[in-house]
Amino acid sequence: MDKKLNKKGNPLLAVFSTIFIDMLGVGILIPVFPLLILPHSPYRITPTGWSVADGFILLGWLSAVYPLAQFFAAPVLGQLSDRYGRKIVLTVSIIGTSLSYALFAIGVATKNIPLMFISRIVDGLTGGNISVAQAVIADISTPKNRAKNFGLVGAAFGLGFIFGPYVGGKLADPHVVSWFSASTAFWFAAILSAINAVVVIRFLPETIKKRSAKFTLHILESFSNVIKAFTNTGIKNITPSTFLFNAGFTFFTTFFAVFLAVRFGFSQGNTGDYFAYFGIWIAVVQGGLIGIVSKKFKDYQVLRYSFFGAAITFMTYLLIPNGQHRWLFVIPPVLALFTGMTQAFLPSIISRVTPKEIQGETLGINTSVSALAQAIPAIIAGYVATINTSATVITASALIGLAGLVFWVLFKPKKFNTNI
Repeated sequence: MDKKLNKKGNPLLAVFSTIFIDMLGVGILIPVFPLLILPHSPYRITPTGWSVADGFILLGWLSAVYPLAQFFAAPVLGQLSDRYGRKIVLTVSIIGTSLSYALFAIGVATKNIPLMFISRIVDGLTGGNISVAQAVIADISTPKNRAKNFGLVGAAFGLGFIFGPYVGGKLADPHVVSWFSASTAFWFAAILSAINAVVVIRFLPETIKKRSAKFTLHILESFSNVIKAFTNTGIKNITPSTFLFNAGFTFFTTFFAVFLAVRFGFSQGNTGDYFAYFGIWIAVVQGGLIGIVSKKFKDYQVLRYSFFGAAITFMTYLLIPNGQHRWLFVIPPVLALFTGMTQAFLPSIISRVTPKEIQGETLGINTSVSALAQAIPAIIAGYVATINTSATVITASALIGLAGLVFWVLFKPKKFNTNI
């Protein structure tokens, strides 16, 4: 890290808190979502007469609007940060996130479905800040610590999964505190996001050294960027695998809480505890093991196997008999190992093959592709879940396995300077 930057502030702290808050919000949704659609839930928002299948479809669309809005916003935020700086873009977007959580809390409390959709769209439009946060990491990283720094970002993802579902499960449970409800956790996230904005203002120095000379706002830039992602030298060899991995992971996260509730009778508290346990292992992998692995293996060498490991591990959930809860806790350490390494090394390899002056734009493109990979599968998952919730797990495994196969075929290390 640049010594001058270190004296002015702590970029890693600001980036860590930003991604942690983003993932906290995602995590909070996990145990709360089933409460919004399942029969006999006191917090059910679906109108009388709607079937469970109708609720699944609604859940799929509600999950999709966030990444769909992010799809449009991510490249614009990335380019804005290249032109005007990382700090101002992060600050404004985090304030938008805080507002969106407050709107969602009101929507849940009043059973206002349109307002809930609006809040998720607002969050998606500002949620492209992950690409800006990754650009900060790219700005301050050296070839030696790039993978390690992206691993710390991955640890923030893991901690978000630890506290998000846990907090969501507890704050939505009136047995913990009588006035807790499904909306309480979102008020908590709104306050936490506001605090995060203060952290960014206080601790994040401007990290970009060479700003882009020109910026022209193109609202539909996302579509041309998707074309770039699949055609530009370097990232075109990585984009298909990124898309497929995120698509598969979306099938898993969107309906896994419902899967646990239907197949194993999990309450919101049980689901929160389970995802927190999974998140602990992700944090261990990305906060510690990534640094060790990155010293011994190159990013592409790890990715060649982590995709397949994740795909196989996902399928093991279907082997657990109904009622055998104890076996559920054997899977997360292995799953966290493979998914954690994949999540850390994918942005690392993209950063490595991208020129410094367009890091923000390229990582914005990547975030946009990932968002599209989350939006489309979330919609499809809603319809797949109407057939059987186990089908979403099968689809997740198949897509991630295909991501690994595509990576083996497309990414040729000899075309790049793999010693970087």
